[in-house]
Order: sequence, then C-alpha cells, then structure tokens
Amino acid sequence: MSAPAPSPLAIVDAEPLPRQDEVLTDAALAFVAELHRQFTPRRDELLARRGERRAEIARTSTLDFLPETAAIRADDSWKVAPAPAALNDRRVEITGPTDRKMTINALNSGAKVWLADFEDASAPTWENVVLGQLNLIDAYTRSIDFTDPKSGKSYALRPADELATVVTRPRGWHLNERHLQLDGTPVPGALVDFGLYFFHNAQRLIDLGKGPYFYLPKTESHLEARLWNDIFVFAQDYVGIPQGTVRATVLIETITAAYEMEEILYELRDHASGLNAGRWDYLFSIVKNFRDGGSKFILPDRNAVTMTAPFMRAYTELLVRTCHKRGAHAIGGMAAFIPSRRDAEVNKVAFEKVKADKDREANDGFDGSWVAHPDLVPIAMASFDAVLGERPNQKERLREDVAVAAGDLIAIDTLDAKPTYEGLRNAVAVGIRYIEAWLRGMGAVAIFNLMEDAATAEISRSQIWQWINADVVFENGKHATAELAREVAAEELAAIRAEIGDEAFAAGKWHQAHDLLLQVSLDQDYADFLTLPAYEQLG
Repeated sequence: MSAPAPSPLAIVDAEPLPRQDEVLTDAALAFVAELHRQFTPRRDELLARRGERRAEIARTSTLDFLPETAAIRADDSWKVAPAPAALNDRRVEITGPTDRKMTINALNSGAKVWLADFEDASAPTWENVVLGQLNLIDAYTRSIDFTDPKSGKSYALRPADELATVVTRPRGWHLNERHLQLDGTPVPGALVDFGLYFFHNAQRLIDLGKGPYFYLPKTESHLEARLWNDIFVFAQDYVGIPQGTVRATVLIETITAAYEMEEILYELRDHASGLNAGRWDYLFSIVKNFRDGGSKFILPDRNAVTMTAPFMRAYTELLVRTCHKRGAHAIGGMAAFIPSRRDAEVNKVAFEKVKADKDREANDGFDGSWVAHPDLVPIAMASFDAVLGERPNQKERLREDVAVAAGDLIAIDTLDAKPTYEGLRNAVAVGIRYIEAWLRGMGAVAIFNLMEDAATAEISRSQIWQWINADVVFENGKHATAELAREVAAEELAAIRAEIGDEAFAAGKWHQAHDLLLQVSLDQDYADFLTLPAYEQLG
C-alpha cells in the first residue's frame, strides 16, 4: 500500500511539539484540508449572514419565530434518531479542557458524560490544540497514565465500564486556526478540532461500543446546524462508517438560536442527540444583539440573572418541551462552584445552592445537567436520581403545559434587579483575572470559588460596555462611564499586585489583560467576540 500523499496544509509559526506526528499525520491533515475546501466557503457566508441578522435586530429591536419554517414546527411526525446506548443516560455531565490531568479526572469522575472542551474552557494555543487531541487518543488506547511533576501524584484510568462517555466540543465557527493554513488561508478552528478528533477516533470509538459524539457551540441559526450536518455526512462517508454514527448536542447559547430550536433539531435529525441550556453565553448574546435596544434590554449584574428570571425560565422551559417533543435529550446548565479546601461554611452554602438548582432542573424535565468539578457530581447525581430513578431519562415528559410566546424570550425588563457598582467592580475583577490566565494558555480558571471560562469574560465585558453606553446610574450615584471603568480597573490591578506580590505580578500578563479588557469594554465599535483580538495576542 502506498503512503498517503503529503498534506497540502502548511503548519505555520509553530514550534514542534512532542509526539505531534501522531496527531498531524499526512492522512489526518489531508482530511482536514478536504473539510476546509468543501465547507469553509459556506462557513464564511454564514458568518456574513450573522452580521446581516444583527443589523436587522438593531433596526427592529425584536425577534420572532421564523415564518418560513412554520411547517417544520407544525409537523408533529418527525423525531431525531434514537439515542445510542452510550448517550441514553446523561444525568450528570462534567466539563473541562483536554489537558492530561483533567482528561483522567473527568473520565474517572463518576459523571455519565465528559464534555472534552476545545472551546470556551481551552485557550487555543497550538500546544493545547494538538496535545489535547493526543490526550484523547491516549485515553482511548488506555496509555494516558501519568505522574504530576509538581505534586508527584500519579493518575490512572478506572476500568472501562466506569468511565464517562466523551462528547467533544470543537471551537465556534468564528475562530480560525492560524497555525494550519491552505494557500495562506487559515482553516476554521472548528474544522481542525472536529477533523483531527473524528479522523483518529471514529472507528476506535465504535470498537469501544461508543461513537464520535460532539457538542456544537455558539450556533446562531438552523442553517449553521445544516452545515454541521453536511460535514457529518461527508466525514462518515470519507472514513467509511455508517451514516448516523455521529451524534451532536447543540448548545442553545445564542438568543437567535432560541427561536430556532426545532429547526436546529430538524436539520440534524439523523445525528442529533439533544440541546443544552447555557447561561453566560446566552446573556452575552442578548447584550450583543440588543445593545441598541434601549433601557428595556439593560441587564443587571450577571449574578442577579438566575435561571428563575422570567425570560430565562421561558428559554429553559421551551428547550425541554422542544427536545422531548422531538425525542431529544434536554441538558441543563452549569454548576460552576469550586469547593474550598479551607472553608467548610462556604461549601455548605454553595452545595445547597447547587442542589436547589439541580433539583429544579430535574423537576422541570431536564434529562441531565452540567458540573465543573468532580465534587459536584454526587450532588447533581442525587437530584436526578430522585426524579429519574432507574429510568435513563425523562423524555416521555412532554411538557405540553409550556406555552412560550416570542416576546417572552426577550422580556428582560421583567427583572426587578438593577446594575450595581459592585457588579461593575466584579465584572472588571473577573474579566482581568480570566483574560490574564487565558493569555497564558489557560481557558478554565478558578476565580472567587467559581470555575470560569471564556463566556464569563464575554458577559463581563459586555455588561461594562452596555452600562456605559446606556449611561446607567448606580445605587451610589456614580454614572457608568469609561472614566469610572478605567478607575476601577486601575484599582483592581493594584489589588492583584498587592495580593500576589511584585514578582508574580511581573511574571504574569496582567497589564496586557487589563488593557485588553478595557479595549473590548470601551471601544464604541463593539467586538463580536473578545477571543478574536485576544487570539492575536496568544502565544
């Protein structure tokens, strides 16, 4: 058999990594190049369409269910494909990046599913992109055991039947991978992450009794879901596995996607396994899309917008109803608390909140939910066990009592809470701390006892931007202005320096993070994604 032809893809501005040849094989890169040729032009058209739709929302300050797809919503006969055995019980899912230690801990966590994240919980350094793929290959071949050089602690996988099922999340459509190019054009990060993972692992996962399963992030329309479906069809033919082997769960984390949930499931129906309700990216999307909409769209502090807010309740109830009507799993939101090793009282209060949140989701009809830390797995598991018992899910709960009107999803002014000065300070503090870690290559960061990812930074900078542009007056009489944001940011930077010391401060990227946060928070021209200018500064 002749060797595969050298890939047409060029690896640009990247130092060689250990064992990268196991991931960046000629055959794998040829597959990624073919994905790029076939599908990037459509990706580009859909990104342009996002801009057109945003301009329309700016003009009208409203959204509605699509009239042109009413027949799909009215047709009760179609369902998504039945769930494969490995994805039928998803009552607790743990999320996290694909570094070696997290890979072992997540697989061993007792959760049913691990969301292996190349997106918001991973800063897309070339090292993270390539070695993350290697760690997943090593996990499936059970050659991932390792000893932490800092602590000396050893990590090893449990028996296969005790491991979580992996659902991999590639990057969103807006991000390119600058280190892989075809004729000088970067390949979309989504196609790199999907392509490398699928090519190396699809058959291997089938042999393990599972399959190539994906979470699709930041989808804004059913046409974007159609693009993914076409990619799945092409990919399955390319490697010679049966159509329908791929399964995808779509994150409904943009306000436009919330109006197209049924259509998104319809487009992916042979490959769909569910929808997920996320919070921070969803709120970020509301601010982004309705930033010209006046006072009725001003969000209060992010921590004041809980899932019980009327417009958030409308969104989650509609998601459960939509999923169950179509035979799909409805997966709930994130419990981001990080248990403290020092403060039992903090843990007690937080665990009670996590339990209440998961109890509510289970009782609302969700089939599972997310946690960010292994210690939260038993809490979430108990909430869903209490409702599900021995059943793998509760898709038979059709929630026909739910009726959500188009206006309910954007009724932001039903909230009593208002933006506060402390909310501004928290947005600045969290934003700087997160961005600094991201610029050092860390995408999942513990800040103030919460596991934060890129969506946290997006909602933080969006709130600062929105409050300044709406000239919000805080409870202490101060106006939200660019000058006030700069003042708070300078104070926060000084506080961080005092907390960690001059040496650690100088070794970090604190000034860079401070400047970037202010840039995306204060620029009149609102950046679509913070990660776009941030990626230009990433090593």
